[in-house]
Amino acid sequence: MTLKVAIQMDPLESIDVKADSTFLLGLEAQARGYQLYHYLPENLTLNERTVIAAAQKIKLKNNQGKHFQAQDFEWINLEEVDVVLMRQDPPFDMAYITATHILEKICEKTLVVNNPISVRNSPEKIFVTKFPELMPPTIISKNIDSLTSFRAKYKDLIIKPLFGNGGAGVFHIGPKDENFYSLLEFFFATYREPLIAQRYEPSVREGDKRIILIDGEPVGALNRVPPHNDSRSNLHIGGRAEKGMLTDRDKEICKIIGPHLRDLELLFVGIDVIGKVITEINVTSPTCLQEINRFDRIKLETKIWDSIETKLIV
Repeated sequence: MTLKVAIQMDPLESIDVKADSTFLLGLEAQARGYQLYHYLPENLTLNERTVIAAAQKIKLKNNQGKHFQAQDFEWINLEEVDVVLMRQDPPFDMAYITATHILEKICEKTLVVNNPISVRNSPEKIFVTKFPELMPPTIISKNIDSLTSFRAKYKDLIIKPLFGNGGAGVFHIGPKDENFYSLLEFFFATYREPLIAQRYEPSVREGDKRIILIDGEPVGALNRVPPHNDSRSNLHIGGRAEKGMLTDRDKEICKIIGPHLRDLELLFVGIDVIGKVITEINVTSPTCLQEINRFDRIKLETKIWDSIETKLIV
């Protein structure tokens, strides 16, 4: 199958070829003979009724610093490409939401992964609340009385921005921490949105597991262990990657959420599981493909493109 693929993502210069999942997807697409284009989110344009992008035809190479060649910019009609990968990093802000509104207009003719309507309607930390029986106790609020009562009930909390990413702004507030109200003041002065607070799960010391689902089916996992002096397990801030094993509870969680992901055309998803509870469902730009591949000696990128090809044939 010969496909024309446009990748909407951040600048190619910023890619870490040893860790970036989008780069891996691009390499696999190139190996299959697909024609690749790259464009920045700010170059996505709705011109009257046509969705276009100032894009560059690219070739990728697994060689840091010399990992891409790009031709001159040209305007491409995104209804005339086969697949658009919406892969720019969050934050999930109004610019991100606007991009989903624009890409929504091409969905009848072009396969957008993930479906932009579902991406817009499924912010990671809110979408997961569709499954309260799978989550730790959670509150989303800007009301100080409600947050105070939640803390009195659960004592030990994780507090984080509702639309943050990458571990930024995540705080562990213990039962005796005197910074609770100062932290609320900081959040309310910094963000217009409510914050999210969850019961702290001590099992995070054993790892925060990222599980990759393709078309609703779990295909691999990575355990991310936080450093001894931090409650956050994100790899780019010091978390340690370990081989992840799918437990019976992990499989149960995936079995429950999988059909919903398929119905919403969320083809490439990463969920975060701590112990026996799920904390996030990542649909914007999931990561960890390369790390899982190295531990499990598999190629998840082939499974993703196989799934995409199947949907195009159907």
